[in-house]
Amino acid sequence: MENYLIYVGVAIATILLPGPAVMLTLNNSIQRGILKSLAGILGIALAILLVAIISATSLGIVLASSAIAFNIIKIVGAAYLIYLGIKMFRSEATNNDLFKEQEGSFFKCFMEGFLVSVSNPKAVIFFMSIFPQFIDLTQEYTPQFILLAVTFSFLVIVIHTIYAVSASFAKSKLSSQNGSSLLNKISGGVFVSFGVGLAASSK
Repeated sequence: MENYLIYVGVAIATILLPGPAVMLTLNNSIQRGILKSLAGILGIALAILLVAIISATSLGIVLASSAIAFNIIKIVGAAYLIYLGIKMFRSEATNNDLFKEQEGSFFKCFMEGFLVSVSNPKAVIFFMSIFPQFIDLTQEYTPQFILLAVTFSFLVIVIHTIYAVSASFAKSKLSSQNGSSLLNKISGGVFVSFGVGLAASSK
């Protein structure tokens, strides 16, 4: 795989782009703390790995070619993003004493991360269009696919952890009643916007 380093660069650039998963990581880090944000990151990474596997199977071809299947998953994903957005928007502001104890178990944070990533059908299209460009047809397919998929998931963990750690430094500025309320409303509005954008988009 002569173009592996190029693939890593493409993957890093893709993961760095702000999206629902990045926003969830930032919000978890500030509202729930580093450890719970890591649970969400693991959920995101596992979902990405699953999506990559789906993209390499016949199911990925069905999603890419069937408008009905694509739209069903797209609507479900959009509805979930909008649900999260409304939930965040309506969350009450926390005070300093309770700021570090926001609701949400590790499993809940993990599942939120997993569902945000796995419910986006565009991820399947992305992997189906990107992976073939970095596969050497003269070599065995499976080891190359595993390397590309695991690399992407690993980079998700690394980059999102950097996002989470960076966001944690802003916690002190957002731990006031007004700061927390503003963060909830901004995060909620962004998630609703992502949901509406996904629902209105085409392939």
